[in-house]
Amino acid sequence: MQISDQLHRFLFENTPVRGNIVHLDDTFHNALQHQRCPSVLRNALGELMAAGALIAATLKMQGGALVLQVQGKGPLKLLVVECTSDLSMRATAKWSGDLEDMSFADMVSTGNFVITLDPRDGGQPYQGIVPLEGNSIAEILQNYMQRSEQIETRMWLACDGKSAAGMLLQKLPGQPDHDIDAWNRATVLADTVKSEELLGLAAISILKRLFNEEDVRLFKEQAIKFHCSCSRESVSNMLRMLGPEEVADILAEQHNIDINCDFCNKEYHFDQVDAEQLFSAEIIIPGNDIRH
Repeated sequence: MQISDQLHRFLFENTPVRGNIVHLDDTFHNALQHQRCPSVLRNALGELMAAGALIAATLKMQGGALVLQVQGKGPLKLLVVECTSDLSMRATAKWSGDLEDMSFADMVSTGNFVITLDPRDGGQPYQGIVPLEGNSIAEILQNYMQRSEQIETRMWLACDGKSAAGMLLQKLPGQPDHDIDAWNRATVLADTVKSEELLGLAAISILKRLFNEEDVRLFKEQAIKFHCSCSRESVSNMLRMLGPEEVADILAEQHNIDINCDFCNKEYHFDQVDAEQLFSAEIIIPGNDIRH
């Protein structure tokens, strides 16, 4: 039986090979419930969400966040997934035109892959930007990890529009050359996994199915959930960055400022009084949020 919305870490004993398995059900649904994505785009976002959780679980972050972005120059303009160190996730997409019956490569055309690490604990932020290489999200991420991070990484992702899942294997760097046999054996076995198995089987069943003759240790699961970090304060700070003149110009034209969060569709409303308080010496912004 599948365990929903959880990530499992595992390792191959006495080898440099480690891995993660993730299932996203409610997390996937909650992240996309306010976004009317075509089915092909839902699948792409689901795969990127699974990938985000898999990669975030390999990082040593305390209170930080990992952001994955696919920036395309085709009909698909942007895919964004954010995953925090405690595996809270959100996702969104921007596109134009009809995407149905298009492959991922056709939707994206050319563009960039961007990975951002925001430690949020005083550590140094990091951002890597590379050209898109690969015909799938798994291929793009594998190429990035190999070329930019020099970490051997393989990834298997699946999404059926209702849930998403994935498995990651990594070979830890700096290990003896003879350990390459363990890595090659693990990846050959993992290549036999099917999408329906990733989506429909529990982690322990997947590991038994793929690595029955290997010595694999499975660790306690970690829960995953949807959470959007937007707030009235963050929107207020964004408006302050525009400056009082530009905010005044918007109000003169529209009378009010209404801003919707791309991730959760929550609306933030600012009238003339709210705008004046944004730039006052003592900023007090009363709650004036509009529910979904």
